[in-house]
Amino acid sequence: MEIGTVLNLELEESGRNHICYCKIIEKNDKYLIIDYPIDEKTKKTKILPRKKLFKVTFVGKDNVVYQFTSEIVAKVKLNIPALAIRIPLPEKIERIQRREYVRVETAVDIAIHSFNNQFTPFVTVTSDVSAGGLAILAPKHISLEIGTIVEAWFVLQMNDNQFHYIDTKTEVVLNREANKRINLVSLKFITISKANRQQIIRFCFDKQREAKKKELI
Repeated sequence: MEIGTVLNLELEESGRNHICYCKIIEKNDKYLIIDYPIDEKTKKTKILPRKKLFKVTFVGKDNVVYQFTSEIVAKVKLNIPALAIRIPLPEKIERIQRREYVRVETAVDIAIHSFNNQFTPFVTVTSDVSAGGLAILAPKHISLEIGTIVEAWFVLQMNDNQFHYIDTKTEVVLNREANKRINLVSLKFITISKANRQQIIRFCFDKQREAKKKELI
């Protein structure tokens, strides 16, 4: 966990789960110093009681999602209001994303452009998304042979209603027929920033969590 890492805090109050986001602004051997958490739904500062246990989820340097349990231990005086949470023992940090990049089935609007004008740019939707690449629905008349390099523009709407705009170079790695008019084309990210990859991981993680909640209803 590095300074600047986004933490997802989940705690239960009055029988309801609350999700908040914050960032690590300082750290030492025992504590992480975080800015005040923002409630995912209200977009307001969330006051967390001391000694109240909550789950902390974050994306590691290896682009894998980890989770541990912690608590607020103190308020900290810095340039901005801050809180200290306890760092768990390494064996208490659970790796909850088993594959390198989790893939989720979801429809995200996406624009595809050719670098050498092989085809007219077109807008479509994804079939699935992961931090390693995505699959799109492409018209059959568009030539997307394996190895073709294309530019992909898409927007991710996160659970906190923030929008993240991603522009990346991709390579066609698979092209198979979906029906008489549409092909299912898999694209691998070639150039993508660490920050954008982490946003996609977070997006996929949120989608997984939504699916699990629906299964419980």
